[in-house]
Amino acid sequence: MRLVIADCSVDYEGRLKAHLPLATRLLMVKADGSVLVHSDGGSYKPLNWMSPPATTRIETREDQDFDDDAVERWIVQAAKSDDRLVVRIFAKHHESDHQLGVDPGLIKDGVEADLQRLLADQIETLGDGYSLIRREYPTAIGPVDILARDATGHTVAIELKRRGDIDGVEQLTRYLELLNRDPVLSPVRGMFAAQLIKPQARTLAEDRGIACVTLDYDAMRGVDDSEGRLF
Repeated sequence: MRLVIADCSVDYEGRLKAHLPLATRLLMVKADGSVLVHSDGGSYKPLNWMSPPATTRIETREDQDFDDDAVERWIVQAAKSDDRLVVRIFAKHHESDHQLGVDPGLIKDGVEADLQRLLADQIETLGDGYSLIRREYPTAIGPVDILARDATGHTVAIELKRRGDIDGVEQLTRYLELLNRDPVLSPVRGMFAAQLIKPQARTLAEDRGIACVTLDYDAMRGVDDSEGRLF
């Protein structure tokens, strides 16, 4: 992993267009080819990024006749589309390279892991015509819990939590932004599923067009607790 703190501007060019004006930011280049642009705020979400597979070409002022005061220009080109990220660096404050080794991945707590397995086995719980594409669908920013297809053939990204809060909705939003850049999967809609969804999380999810589903963990496990009930 390469980390660069620099004064830079960033432009995303392609099906989507976005511009970040000149400011000091953290540039993260991962071994898989992904490039992420972070600010010193906004929690874990990058301001912009290019997901793998991608290649990065670095141009310097000595190599090119720049039309601005940049000392370096990164051209990050997506392998499967014409999208590209152009990073113009005007000054570097820090640069380092690190070998992180093989990551074992996220280990979910018992209930969340069980929910994922049970829902994958009982995907029809979400509605008639649903089919499973894959559990732990990999992306450059982490695995999506479940990727499914609904009755109309559209792709659905499902984030599972034991207790659904705003952070979970933000996490799913980040996945959706990335997945919808993939022309093979797009359009992808989101579904937030949990045993309990907090009101604030439900409001945020619905405002972003994300469906909310409450899961009955015991029913999915086939546990009948009616004998222990008074009514």
